[in-house]
Amino acid sequence: MTTEERPKLSNKDRILMPHQEMPLRPAESRVLNFEEVPIGYSAEQAEKEAMRCLQCKKPHCIEACPVGINIPGFIKLIEQGKPEEAIKVIRQTNFLPAACGRVCPQDKQCQAVCVVGRKHHPVGIGNLERYAADYERLHRKMEMPEVLPPTGKKVAIIGSGPAGLTAAYELVTKGHEVIVFEAFHRAGGVMVYGIPRFRLPIQIVDEDIKFLEKLGVKFVYNMIIGKVMSLDDLLEKEGFDAVFVGTGAGLPRMLDIPGSNANGVYSANEYLTRIYLMEAKKFPTYTTPLYSGKKLAVIGAGNTAMDVMRTGKRLGADVTCYYRRSREEAPARSEELKHAEQEFINWRWLSNPVEFIVDENNFVKQIRCEKMELSEPDETGRRKPVSTGQYFVEDCDTVVMSLGCSVNPIIPSTDKMVRTNKWGVIMVDDATCQTSKKGVFAGGDAITGGSTVILAMGQAKKAAAAIDQYLKGQLTEEAKVPTDPNYSVQSWKPASRKAEKEGQSVDAR
Repeated sequence: MTTEERPKLSNKDRILMPHQEMPLRPAESRVLNFEEVPIGYSAEQAEKEAMRCLQCKKPHCIEACPVGINIPGFIKLIEQGKPEEAIKVIRQTNFLPAACGRVCPQDKQCQAVCVVGRKHHPVGIGNLERYAADYERLHRKMEMPEVLPPTGKKVAIIGSGPAGLTAAYELVTKGHEVIVFEAFHRAGGVMVYGIPRFRLPIQIVDEDIKFLEKLGVKFVYNMIIGKVMSLDDLLEKEGFDAVFVGTGAGLPRMLDIPGSNANGVYSANEYLTRIYLMEAKKFPTYTTPLYSGKKLAVIGAGNTAMDVMRTGKRLGADVTCYYRRSREEAPARSEELKHAEQEFINWRWLSNPVEFIVDENNFVKQIRCEKMELSEPDETGRRKPVSTGQYFVEDCDTVVMSLGCSVNPIIPSTDKMVRTNKWGVIMVDDATCQTSKKGVFAGGDAITGGSTVILAMGQAKKAAAAIDQYLKGQLTEEAKVPTDPNYSVQSWKPASRKAEKEGQSVDAR
């Protein structure tokens, strides 16, 4: 459709236009493989969805985006049939648009404050971001950004997840030498080992990494900083002028109940890492073992729990979710919960596991749960699960606990100069992401205790800007790192009270 052919729409016309649903592959066929579930907008669908944007004079959606994407700007270009221009606008602030368009919790961020969403479905900002990013990738339209002349400064990035990759991009384009140290044998962090391929295809992550390599970023794999080398080694022996810690939150939380150490009981991190990073789903072609039973019990109802359940279904299991609250309180993205419900998952809401019953070989064979009910809302607005004194037992041969994660403890435990709070979260100056150790900055789950891809990226951008100032001698004030062990970072909050209520807790219980 040419510009002349496009209808002139009033705000009323735009609001009344129907939302374009993202096309999905049928549930009956998609549970048989690991192919991506959403098919993506066609050009016609994308342009129609973009027409629903009111181009607000005060776009709260930009404020609600942790990396500050010019959302009305890129949507207007899609409406005009210019996706190649739209992606340029997105890339001004977001290095990982294809990933964010797929896994970002837009319903709790930018879309939560969309004016259209007050009475109708909000504009599909995430779907439109994905459309522009996919257009760029499929048409090979990715342009190299301007890279400033070499500064002679050298920065170490620890961890290659969303925070580490974003910091690497920001710093290499400023002319600094950047080397990324990754503990695993490939880069991508949670996007590779924790997010299923049917949500985020591995090719997308790999292309972003190749793009960084073209810019000059170097990757060192199988390197555990804090074990093989310390922060002092990097700063004093290896010649690095600054360090960014983006090691994530990979320490799983487990239930302390009878049978929790039984065979067949996994954390969500271990389960997903074995399958997606170590290719256990292709055993024995790949030699990573995984006990994949016929009746899988998943504890929790967050986004990771949805990933575990949908993965287990694709491995042939009968899958049941056990959650001690109701569906309304489930912390998963509404889209992920909806997709899981379509895929023949069983649900046991208001069910709190109290024991995993084992057989004579210490393999889990049953799960015993207490039936719960919800109290009246407390001062935070959340209803707490309360015991009913009633119990039930169901068969299972595999259990995965998806109860959130704590911060990777290796670096803080091996360098006492890095201050942490009582939960092991690295504490930083909220304005600069500086830690209590000179020359060391941090961002992502390492400073929040567990959050989202886009929030990790936002913090990495802030840290990278501060590192750039530090390397230029412009960051002269002493870091204001909290000393209160109860402190937790508050650098960004969800977009609305409703969103804050829905996304407040990272504990999937």
